[in-house]
Amino acid sequence: MRLETSILGRVDYAPTCEAMQAFTASRRPDTPDALWICEHPPIYTQGLAGKADHLLNPGDIPVLQSNRGGQVTYHGPGQVVAYPLIDLQRAGYYVKEYVYRIEEALIRTLVEFGVTGHRVAGAPGIYVRQDDPFSHAALNGPAPAGDPFRGLGKIAALGIKISRHCTYHGLALNVAMDLEPFSRINPCGYAGLKTVDLSTIGVSVTWDEAAAVLSQKLDSRLAP
Repeated sequence: MRLETSILGRVDYAPTCEAMQAFTASRRPDTPDALWICEHPPIYTQGLAGKADHLLNPGDIPVLQSNRGGQVTYHGPGQVVAYPLIDLQRAGYYVKEYVYRIEEALIRTLVEFGVTGHRVAGAPGIYVRQDDPFSHAALNGPAPAGDPFRGLGKIAALGIKISRHCTYHGLALNVAMDLEPFSRINPCGYAGLKTVDLSTIGVSVTWDEAAAVLSQKLDSRLAP
């Protein structure tokens, strides 16, 4: 079963979350799975594990408490946000595999643009080498002490919610953003974690192009 994909464009965060919750609460066993693709105006969101001291200096950017997993992150123009709305029980896989499949879709999306994405154990999301984002070499050995991200920059974040076996919230891929707001937080709870986007690592791609590739990869990887 393919995902029913909707490209929402730029939409406010709060009403989009409310719509996801309403969709999930009203689902029936035969409700088709969906994928919503959008971008948001500037906003910080705090996940259920979020700590106030990770918000260093939000300034004039609003902060909203969210019921997704994870800690604080930033959404803004130039970022492709994807919300898969999937019945995991019907799909036949569990949450851990769901996260793995999302990360795999992100990695395969980056491959389309010549970029190698990496996983970091215990830190959901996708990372790239800051010194050579196009290198195909695997990360070797354990991370150096005090530097769990070993010269990596975070290019995609995850924050999901499961209700009655059904998913909402999702993931964000940084395409061509103003990255300054990330410096005002500890992204995903990690002090000093560098955030990058495709533009800053030398990939020129439009939001529409990135959204189309990510949508296709999610549709493929999240299939039952």
